[in-house]
Amino acid sequence: MARKAKGSQRDLDGKSIEEHDEPSGPSARMAAPRRGWKGAGSGRAGHVQKGSIYLGTTTQVAGLFPWIQPSGLPAEGIPIGPDLLTAELTCLDPGGWVGRLTKNTGVWIQGEPGSGKSAVTKRLCMGLAAYGHMVVVPGDVKAEYTELVRDLGGQVLKIGRGLDKINPLDSGPLGRRLKEVGAAEHEALLSEISGRRADLIQAMLTTEHGLGRRPSAEEAAAVNEAVRTVGLVTDEEPTIPDVIRILRDPTAAQLDRLLMPNVPIYIEQIRSVIAALENLCSGPLSGLFDQRTTTPLNLDSPAVAVDLSAILSAGDQVVATSLLATWAYTYSAIDTARAFGLLQRPVVLPLDELWRALRAGAGMVSAFDAITRLARSRGEINIMITHSLRDLEALPTEEDRAKAAGLMERCDTLILVAQSMAELERVSAAKPLTGPEKELVASWASPTATGIDGTTQIHPGRGKILIKIGQRLGIPVQLVLTSPELKLYDTDAAIRRSMYRQEAP
Repeated sequence: MARKAKGSQRDLDGKSIEEHDEPSGPSARMAAPRRGWKGAGSGRAGHVQKGSIYLGTTTQVAGLFPWIQPSGLPAEGIPIGPDLLTAELTCLDPGGWVGRLTKNTGVWIQGEPGSGKSAVTKRLCMGLAAYGHMVVVPGDVKAEYTELVRDLGGQVLKIGRGLDKINPLDSGPLGRRLKEVGAAEHEALLSEISGRRADLIQAMLTTEHGLGRRPSAEEAAAVNEAVRTVGLVTDEEPTIPDVIRILRDPTAAQLDRLLMPNVPIYIEQIRSVIAALENLCSGPLSGLFDQRTTTPLNLDSPAVAVDLSAILSAGDQVVATSLLATWAYTYSAIDTARAFGLLQRPVVLPLDELWRALRAGAGMVSAFDAITRLARSRGEINIMITHSLRDLEALPTEEDRAKAAGLMERCDTLILVAQSMAELERVSAAKPLTGPEKELVASWASPTATGIDGTTQIHPGRGKILIKIGQRLGIPVQLVLTSPELKLYDTDAAIRRSMYRQEAP
């Protein structure tokens, strides 16, 4: 406050001065006026100029003020743990931050085995389930999510001989809708179902147990025609053996539509396709995906997991083909249920062992590409977990590698756990990291921090994660698990049991 002086006043030396903007109150004698004391040599300013604003990079400004750190994330969503620098609680809300902090719902998690990738993924799944999301694990290769899904009261399908069966050609809710509509809509739905079935069969043919390549134009046309025909001649859900029977014994109408003059020439053209489909129904894959579905997906369940651990010992190619089949079946059921209003809840898809899924076949990379592009509009949260970007570089074709690179770029939430500096350089090429960020994450994987001195039972870098949202500076966080979570998220139980057996007398 300022007051207008009445008459003369005296300064601190007792001299008379004229001041019309002197502060009032008990400290008026001790505080200088806004523009300084009046009088010669008193520093009076006729005009107070506004300060100048200078911009500079963090490298330049750090020389003047070296204690720069990012602001914390909003305290909303799923709690992760304390900030390692400020001890402030750090949360994640991949869906709720779209339009404010992020442009999409994708989450990319990367790091070395045993560093905490699965634990932070399961924490996100558990939290999102509490917010009303449906947790869907279309291919749980190592049964890591089985206990979590059961704890949430969800459904677990265990695929294997003598166990649950999935028919990858099962149309799910779309097929049930087919029996309830008129002739015009019936034709449109049947075309949609046939197209999806044909796409899946062609994708399965690209695997090592199929042709090991993309079908030729003549082969693809024959498969499309057989799938369309089998949908017309049976009221039940067709299987791959049903398609093989149609291919082996074509009708005159089929030959005419395929421009084939006779059966011998037709058989010569598609002999390889028939043999490849027979391979998918025999040998290592026999009894897995060549029968009708035994237990349909329960889309009213809070969580669903398709457990493939029973076939893990059959080899990578069997697992890859199985992933292709279970992904097609699961996601087709979700997609059609959503289209008909049968599924209103948002969905979270943890895509663990990403490298296995992407190498399943040519169709998988394209499927993942389409899923991530549509995730925001569908209310889906995709959590992609991998060890290294080299997993993407190992894909067979340049087209697949280019599409796979886009998966990471479309994830605005990046979570990094312990990994080497060389790997962080690869990450930085796609998602720029600062020097201190790379040094911090690499330090968590340092061989000098192994914990072998007996003072700790776990690696000191385990559970430490760097969260980067868009282009913001990363926030280092310590994941803190509750006692129930320590049991649900334990991925080391098998190795501990193995070591115990070896040490037993």
